[in-house]
Amino acid sequence: MIGIAVVGYGYWGPNLVRNISEAAGAQLISVCDLNVERLAAVKSRYPAVTITDDFEEVLRDPRVDAIAIATPVFTHFKLAMQAMMAGKHVFVEKPMASTTEEASRMVEEATRRRLVLAVDHTFVHTGAVRKMRELVENGLGDMYYYDSVRVNLGLFQHDVSVIWDLAVHDLSILDHVVQERPVAVSATGMSHVLGEPENIAYLTLFFESKLIAHIHVNWLAPVKVRRTLIGGSNKMVVYDDLEPSEKIKVYDKGITLNPNSQAYGEKVHQMMVGYRSGDMWAPKLDMTEALKRELDQFVECIEQNSRPITDGHAGLRVVRILEAASRSLAQRGRIIELEEARRIA
Repeated sequence: MIGIAVVGYGYWGPNLVRNISEAAGAQLISVCDLNVERLAAVKSRYPAVTITDDFEEVLRDPRVDAIAIATPVFTHFKLAMQAMMAGKHVFVEKPMASTTEEASRMVEEATRRRLVLAVDHTFVHTGAVRKMRELVENGLGDMYYYDSVRVNLGLFQHDVSVIWDLAVHDLSILDHVVQERPVAVSATGMSHVLGEPENIAYLTLFFESKLIAHIHVNWLAPVKVRRTLIGGSNKMVVYDDLEPSEKIKVYDKGITLNPNSQAYGEKVHQMMVGYRSGDMWAPKLDMTEALKRELDQFVECIEQNSRPITDGHAGLRVVRILEAASRSLAQRGRIIELEEARRIA
């Protein structure tokens, strides 16, 4: 059994505790939090679990093989590094760190000590996103665009902008579904609360190919929207995470090009571009809870000394884009080359 401790029992911590306590091959050893009331809630529900407000106590506990970190972003680096230096495997909330430099050092530490470092990009483990990757690999054809909207009213964060809070989900999905890596990013946005980070932002990612990606995130929308469109040369996909059943819809729609058209004048464009409209179908999806699948894989990777799908390298790629997007945001949308961002980091 892999002994796991959870550090942070705020918004996401209870979900980690519940899934770890039910995971095959894992044992929930302890929960650490600075809030005494939260610890009391843990003890009432999980009486056999050790509770503590001292992280050093967790690090010293020989029963703890791995630590799941669900604390504010600015604490991730310090806690994860201490955990790995103590020989513990790490499962860390998104985004994995506040800067590319911190994320790089975390990856290096995990590699040097041969420890598993997993980043909680939960959506990557959903049946819908796994199906999207399958469709992109088999059937969509050449990728044209990736367009996502993730908006709602609240919850305003004080320590990170809407990019680091919401866009991180879409960037992790994009990183998993599309194997091509972006080469540059541009971001624009605005804060409507004095002294607070941006609450609305638009990110555009550029690739070497003709693929373009656009991400819209907003804490100040009257409705909740979680929708992604992927366009390919053969088929198109609509992913609506708020749909109760048919989250993925595949459309056999698109255009056909006839570059050898002999038409002249005004009819040239009409003859070169044709439209194809076929069937729509909704594939069956695995409805297993994403966090359960993710934690099961984390335990399996520890047992088999293998790398999780959302490992430290995946987390680093996302943080690099987030950091470059933040720089672009501060410069009113200037295109930031990711190779340039990599050198600066």
